[in-house]
Amino acid sequence: MPLIAITGTPGTGKTAAAAELRRRGYEVADLSRHIGDHGLKGEFDASRDTFAVDVEALKASFGRAGAGDGTVFVEGHLSHHLDCDAAIVLRCHPERLAARLRSRGYAEGKVRENVQAEVLDVILCEAAGSGMRVHELDSTDTPADAIAGMIIDIVNGDEALHGPGSTDWSGEMDRWF
Repeated sequence: MPLIAITGTPGTGKTAAAAELRRRGYEVADLSRHIGDHGLKGEFDASRDTFAVDVEALKASFGRAGAGDGTVFVEGHLSHHLDCDAAIVLRCHPERLAARLRSRGYAEGKVRENVQAEVLDVILCEAAGSGMRVHELDSTDTPADAIAGMIIDIVNGDEALHGPGSTDWSGEMDRWF
């Protein structure tokens, strides 16, 4: 059974796309819930306003077992670190991403850190460095149901239109660094 990571910087639309995939009958594992359920949250890093997660322990705790023989998705910004067959990286324009994170109540430092990661393609580069197939979707102006449809298209073999490198926020460097 294929295991597909749905990953991206916080605020790019992973959770909304995952909810739509679930609504359509797909199995989607929530990596944040898995981390909490398996006691994988490490120490709280106050300077970054986040908990540390031991990625090796996460890999060891996350099996490839799922119900049936169909595709299983795993959603979370660390999912591309798992033993997946492919990663779908959701991307979002930095201004829109900042607005989404502020609406969640993120502190300005955490907004900046996440937007800088988005501008620098951090998650895309990590996923690409893993050796798995990587796809990239711009969720800036695309509703979750359309993103879910594109994800299903990718799983069904329409990979050519969604290769990595199609989204470029480098023009935002001066604004965020």
